Parts: sequence; C-alpha cells; structure tokens
Amino acid sequence: MSTEKGPNFLEEIIEEDVKNGKHGGRVLTRFPPEPNGYLHIGHAKSICVNFGLAQQFNGKTNLRFDDTNPEKEETEYVDSIQADVKWLGFEWANVFYASDYFDQIYDFAVKLINNGLAYVDDSTAEQIAALKGTPTEAGKPSPFRDRSIAENLDLFTRMKNGEFKDGEKVLRAKIDMSSPNMHMRDPIIYRIKHAHHHRTGDKWCIYPMYDFAHGQSDSIEKITHSICTLEFEVHKPLYEWFIEQLEIFPSKQYEFARLNLTYTVMSKRKLLQLVNEKHVSGWDDPRMPTISAYRRRGFTPESIRNFATRVGVARRENIIDVGFLEFCVREDLNKRANRVMAVLDPVKLIITNYPEGQTEILTGENNPEAEDHGGTRELPFSRELWIEREDFMENAPKKFFRLGPGLSVRLKHAYIIKCEDFKKDADGNITEIHCSYIPESKSGSDTSGINVKGTIHWVSVPHAITAEVRLYDRLFKVEDPSSEEGDFKEYINADSLQVINNAFVEPSLKSAKPGDLFQFIRKGYFCPDTDSTSDHLVFNRTVTLKDTWAKEQKKD
Repeated sequence: MSTEKGPNFLEEIIEEDVKNGKHGGRVLTRFPPEPNGYLHIGHAKSICVNFGLAQQFNGKTNLRFDDTNPEKEETEYVDSIQADVKWLGFEWANVFYASDYFDQIYDFAVKLINNGLAYVDDSTAEQIAALKGTPTEAGKPSPFRDRSIAENLDLFTRMKNGEFKDGEKVLRAKIDMSSPNMHMRDPIIYRIKHAHHHRTGDKWCIYPMYDFAHGQSDSIEKITHSICTLEFEVHKPLYEWFIEQLEIFPSKQYEFARLNLTYTVMSKRKLLQLVNEKHVSGWDDPRMPTISAYRRRGFTPESIRNFATRVGVARRENIIDVGFLEFCVREDLNKRANRVMAVLDPVKLIITNYPEGQTEILTGENNPEAEDHGGTRELPFSRELWIEREDFMENAPKKFFRLGPGLSVRLKHAYIIKCEDFKKDADGNITEIHCSYIPESKSGSDTSGINVKGTIHWVSVPHAITAEVRLYDRLFKVEDPSSEEGDFKEYINADSLQVINNAFVEPSLKSAKPGDLFQFIRKGYFCPDTDSTSDHLVFNRTVTLKDTWAKEQKKD
C-alpha cells in the first residue's frame, strides 16, 4: 500500500504563506479541545494535522482548552487530553485556556456594544428561535434590538455582576437577520450561567459562546492558521466578522474533512451515553474509539500517526473502514511485538515417551521480523503440555495438518510428535491426547529427516501461568450505527467482548506489564491490561492476525 502522495491543500496554503512572508513566515497552529470528554480517533487525526503541519514548516502548536461551558467540563478531561497528546508523540509550545482570556473577551463584547454592534436581549430561547426564521425565510428583529448603547452597557454590566437569573438575558451581536447564513442572524455571544468553573471558580456568572471565544482566542495568541473540521465551515463568516469588527490580529480559519470510522460512533454525547449507561466499562474501555482506549488495547502511537497520514487531508467528508486502522496496527506490531506462546482453549497433551519429571530448556526467537530479531528467550519443555483444543480432531479431514489419530505435527521451537491415542469424558469431550516424540527432530538440530506440514504452539503444564484473556471485537454490528433507524445503542454487538478466565501463557510473560506488546503465536496481537497484576495477568487482544471480520460478514 503506497503512502506517497503530493502535498495536501493545507500544505499548499501554508507553503504559499511562508513563501510570501505572511506573518513574517511564521506558522503557529493550535489544537483547541473542549474538556468535556475524552479524545477519540477523530481528534487524533486533528492532533496529527495541527501538530504535523507546524512541525513540517518549523512552526509551533498551542494546546488550548475551550473551557467556556463550565457545567460539562472537568479537570479529569484536561489531564486525559494532555496525556493523549503526549502519548501520540507531540509537544505543545504553550498550554492555554479560553478562560485565560475571559477579561479580554468581556472587553471585546463591551467594544461591540459601544460600536452599536451588540445588544442585550430579554427574549426567551424559544422566542429567539421563533424570530430567527429558516434557511429560506428571513428572520425578524428582536423587540430589544434597538436598545441604546447606554442601556446595553448598563444591562451587560449587571449581567456580569450577577443581578439576573440563568436564561433571563443574553448578549447578541447585531449583524443581519436576513443573512442566508443562520449563524449571522444576531448570534448569542454571552449567556448567564451561575456555575462553578473548574479554573475561574465563581468569578464569572456570564460566559462567552464558542463562536465568540474561539476566533478571539486565536487572535489573542496570534494563531496564523486556525485549522478545524468541516462542520465549522458555516461558522467562518462569523469568525471573520468578529475579527474585522474588533480590529484584532487576523487569524484565518481553514477546514478539512473530519475522520469518520465504520462500526463506531464519534459523537461525544453518544460516547458519554455508552459510559453513563454502563454499555462499556469507561472512557478507556478497549472497545471505545477514544485514544485512551486504543492505548489500553495495545495500539501504538506510531500506528495511529501512520493511519492519520495515510488517510490524508481531504475537503469532503467520508467514512473510513476501521479495517484500515487495524491494518496499520498489524503492520506496526508485526515489527515490534515479541512472539510468545499462549493457549486460550487448553487441552492436555502427554508425550508418553518423554522422561517423567524432566524439564528441558529450549530457545525461542522473540521477533523474526525485527532487525535484530529481538533476541531470544528460554522456553521450558516437559512431558505434559497444553495445546489448543482446536488443534486436535478425532476424525480429521484430509487437509487437516494438525493433530489427530496417527497424525504428526511439529511443536513450535521443539519436536515432531505423533498422536497415538486420546481420552474422552462422559460427555464426549477430549480430555487428554497421548503422543510420542522423535528425539532427533529438535528444532534447530533436526536430523530425523521427517517432514511435517503443520506446526502448533504449546505451553508446558508445570511451568504455565494462568491468565485472563479478553477478546475484543467491534462495538457495533453495523457500519454506521448513527445513521440507522432507532436508538444507536440497539446495534451494539453483544459479542464485542469475550472473557477467557483460564488461559495458559508461557512463563516469560510473568513480568509483562501494560505497554508491552506481544504476538500470541497463531492467535493475534495482545498486551497486558491496566487491570493486570503480578498475581493475576490480564491480556487484551489488540487485533487479530488477519481480518476475519469481513469473512464473517459474508457468511451471514
């Protein structure tokens, strides 16, 4: 899959600006999340775009928290956002908050009032909406639109001083009630909220609206390229109108298509529903599309950055198959993850001609795909082994190259064995498989001359460590749950998590910790979960070895 592309339209714009010496050739972008939830994969792309473009043109990026809505914002979210940006591999030039500028933004509002460009409106939200009109029908002026400058200044000061209740008054910009752009029809720029703010405490009981705080914050910071997603395109005329009327630094807004991913939802409101209604264990549940969830699941920052680069920057909205993200993760983990052996559905195999009580230390290569092969590890081998139940069939078909009566197979890093017998319980379940081994067939020094077509993995019974393994799959059964009829939660995949409580892993994993990356040979990529302890290992499946999802869908 080729990653070579020409410059995208944002790169072309910035390159031209730098060449022409605009803003002195300086490039300063910003990433401005609202701290009202955890960042998701769509934000990851925006982070990569904003920080990546600045890096490309020797510029800088500010991290700015859009904290103008105190009832929904928490310090927990601020901390998680900073952790996510750092984990993705980016460093900000400064950390700012919209609340840093509340005094300046208030002064901007006063300036608009003094210039006859803003007024205090006593109308209810319903009355304002009714007078606003429709996209095809002009709005009607508020009965309070022609208040005098002196009266507006007095009322706005009293709003600030806490003399009115929530919703009793708002401050609106005076622009054009017949504009085809609904955002230009006298938008609300301040509202009353008697709410405690996570940084400013109870200093303020009026807060600026996003559209009034955003562009002005860009301007205060002298942001050269304000890069955002396409849903803000209709806000651009208002962004520019405020800057022009206030005669402040002319930050410029540019829009690109946001990232939409199949089999998930990206709305913070919907993600919050999933968390609050306990459909998932939290914001970092490995089935969630949040950056913290991907980190917990074992995704690497390199794979997500690579995904964002390959998806590219487009002008039109589209939806990306989550399978492509998984491809990028597999590609990266293939080079990074150490190969280990884990048996998820165990059945006991006894090598009848291997000495009882003997332990042999074999050698396993950690990663044949790594440049240095990742070194080696010791693998204890004994008479009794755990193997996967699916690697044995009582009545094996012709092309079944694993174990069955009379069939031979190689044990990974070990010997060739042949099935001689097996035992079943009263319900017909296989309980033991009896095999013989060929001593001369040891891996690395095989002199047996015997060739077998199959190789299976195993774990020595006396040395095995019991582990919990969590097999994660896609959270939703349909590609675009938000576009389906009814409640999006009706389409949750009931099989998105399968928990295996008694898997067995090789002893080299005893000290595995979150952040370590493994390929369970023949099973997929896994990592230790944050719930994992030295006494109770817990592994999350990051992704399967191959994309089995598409095949399963075709069967259905």
